Amino acid sequence: MKVGIIGCGNISKIYLENATRFANYSIEAVADLVLERAQERAEQYHIPKAYTTEQLLDDPEIDFVINLTIPAVHAEIAIRALEKGKHVYGEKPLAVSLEDGQRMIETAKEKGLMIGNAPDTFLGAGIQTSRKLIDDGWIGRPLSATAFMMIAGHERWHPDPAFYYQEGGGPMFDMGPYYLHALVNLLGPVARVTGSAQMGYTERTITSQPKFGEAIKVETPTQINSVLDFEKGPVASMIMSFDTHAHQLPHIEIYGTEGTLSVPDPNTFGGPVYLRRHDHKEWQEIPLSHGFSDNSRGLGVAEMVDAIQAGKSARANGELSYHVLEIMHGILGSSSEGKHHVLSSSCEQPDALPIGFDEKHFLR
Repeated sequence: MKVGIIGCGNISKIYLENATRFANYSIEAVADLVLERAQERAEQYHIPKAYTTEQLLDDPEIDFVINLTIPAVHAEIAIRALEKGKHVYGEKPLAVSLEDGQRMIETAKEKGLMIGNAPDTFLGAGIQTSRKLIDDGWIGRPLSATAFMMIAGHERWHPDPAFYYQEGGGPMFDMGPYYLHALVNLLGPVARVTGSAQMGYTERTITSQPKFGEAIKVETPTQINSVLDFEKGPVASMIMSFDTHAHQLPHIEIYGTEGTLSVPDPNTFGGPVYLRRHDHKEWQEIPLSHGFSDNSRGLGVAEMVDAIQAGKSARANGELSYHVLEIMHGILGSSSEGKHHVLSSSCEQPDALPIGFDEKHFLR
């Protein structure tokens, strides 16, 4: 399938580097609001065409668009691409608003096209190994979970961090999708959420280059504590924070009737995965059962192309991403309204990837 990338910012590099690994799609064009940036990426990664966004959308040879724009325009670009007859896979989150997310899903259905969304890290070796351990009964029936993403903020390293502190940013919308996609993959969809959110600082100072010393106005909560009740019964406690300098908490742990599973960082594809059953005195590191343990961003695109060609639903699909979007909005809404949020959306728990999927989709 011939693919075009819209948005040539920082994240585009890894998609372009990894595209050569997958046999079922190729990047044929890149586009950006700033044409010179698209031309620079095209030259750097030997991409045949450098376009404006409109030129790429009008190219009849492009079947599929990877939308790497900023969250504020995810929906606009995705809908325009769908209306031009192209499948769309976007960076997270699906959209800023639920209304825009719903429009994206509905447009894809109307056009008979597929929409998918990052993150695809839950398709990697670490979380797929964790899924296999749960499915095979190693911790018994899952009862509860914890999930923690607690850092001091992106202004310390990102070259242009301001959008992380605008609406549609913050730790929930930036990092929440990694944790929530992993949790839904492991435990199924969520029925109800409760949250408490606050803003640790109203202004941040950039300490990275090239904007060192510039002030950022914070417009979104940066400390969010929440409880998630899953449809199948488990309950999870989750903290998303840009206000934490250090901690010693795990990324994700799943607690079952027969033991505990320590799940690796869902912002990565690899391990380590640790298991401690009720009758063991020590934790065991479990060998990874699946492939794609390195940075394999673009794996979701390859899996989605597979699904399109087979007439099936992709695992990193729009319904999953919309459900995650509602979870995030629901947590923040619960905090501001002072009550539980009952989810109006649901989704299918993604099928586990078969062992050997990497052999089918590695280097051309």
